[in-house]
Amino acid sequence: MTKKIWAQLSERLEKIVGKNSFQTWIKPLNFISYEDGLLELTVTTRFQGDWVSRNYGDEIKGQAMRLGLKIDRIEFKIKDNQISLTEPEKSLPQVPTKVQTLSNKNTLGASLDSRFTFERFVVGKPNELAHAAARRVSTGDSAAFNPLFLYGGVGLGKTHLMHAISVELQHMSPDLKVVYLSAEQFMYRFIQALRDKQMMNFKEIFRSVDVLMVDDVQFIAGKESTQDEFFHTFNALIDQKKQIVISADRAPGEIDGLEERIRSRLQCGLVVDLHPTDYELRLGILQEKVQNYRLKYTDLDIANGVLEFLAHKITTNVRVLEGALTRLFAFSSLVGRQITLDMAQESLADILRASDRKVTMDEIMKKICHYYNVRMSDLLSPRRSRNIARPRQMAMYLSKNMTSRSYPEIGKQFGNRDHTTVMHAVKKIEELKSQDSQVSDDAELLRRMLEA
Repeated sequence: MTKKIWAQLSERLEKIVGKNSFQTWIKPLNFISYEDGLLELTVTTRFQGDWVSRNYGDEIKGQAMRLGLKIDRIEFKIKDNQISLTEPEKSLPQVPTKVQTLSNKNTLGASLDSRFTFERFVVGKPNELAHAAARRVSTGDSAAFNPLFLYGGVGLGKTHLMHAISVELQHMSPDLKVVYLSAEQFMYRFIQALRDKQMMNFKEIFRSVDVLMVDDVQFIAGKESTQDEFFHTFNALIDQKKQIVISADRAPGEIDGLEERIRSRLQCGLVVDLHPTDYELRLGILQEKVQNYRLKYTDLDIANGVLEFLAHKITTNVRVLEGALTRLFAFSSLVGRQITLDMAQESLADILRASDRKVTMDEIMKKICHYYNVRMSDLLSPRRSRNIARPRQMAMYLSKNMTSRSYPEIGKQFGNRDHTTVMHAVKKIEELKSQDSQVSDDAELLRRMLEA
């Protein structure tokens, strides 16, 4: 490779990464030499070398191959120092980068999980609003919700929806500049830019995008400098009418250590909760995974009742549920046996034990108050009006059936009531369940909500 060929390679890269990114990251590179598969370039800062290595290293190799050259390794030199593509800087914790300007479909596949599409997202009541909102944002509608804030527990589909939005936007508008990263990665980029005195480059990267997607924003809570930069980036993009999508494990108002000005900005758009999965949704997810697996492996043999068993027993999160099914697929393939209920119980014993979550009485009482719209003080009071007595009886019934507490222990928790009162409440709900479909439905729904 000569300087002339490097210039040709640079022209190709400009068309792929876009003018702004090229001017910031590729143009400042200077060709030194190419020999035995080793390409040497100079950079102005160590941060620049790290960034180019992680984000454009594969693209440089790929485009060089199209010019008939084979690059095995790229090294960046700063004066007398050297940075190897295979040995990134270690002065800060390194995390796999998800930052990516989506300028072509090749880079899309490198930074996002191509399995996470809207088509493969199983929709049910717990997530239908979040799915609909994400779909709307993915159309590029300038009147869509901005910012879109998705929150919920682990394994409920937040990251899947964010990837799906990116995939859809890329499909509709290949030149759209989309950046997806975790809040942790945003912080590391910010710290590196400060240290290497590259804040102008940092600001240009994050304030010139069309769509900014930040996962797990609760990570920056309590980190003042990072929050300050995030706040100004947020405002700059909103002023330009650029779309922002944020996810977290809690609602903005419940994230301790988050500055009030950021909390306020996050609440100014659409805030959507992804609720814990119910039985029907879990079963649908398992059925979809089996269907996809059978497209590749036609010999899959799974007995009736196995999926229903898994959907009922594994209620923690979707990742654990899918992981359990994958383990069954692997076990069946390796030993050449049908996936039966006995096999599932045997090979998933550890997962099933961990999924038998112990519900507490405190959780039951809080859920009852929310479900029936009563106050905790009323639940514990001597009041016997029907609108208070029935929720109290339901709470006692669930406490007896979902915890290991004795009648006296339950009575003590409910305002020091006698154990015979608890026994009467449990018997009353059991009778009503067989007579009143509404009571039966309430009991089943509350059980599922507490197990989820």
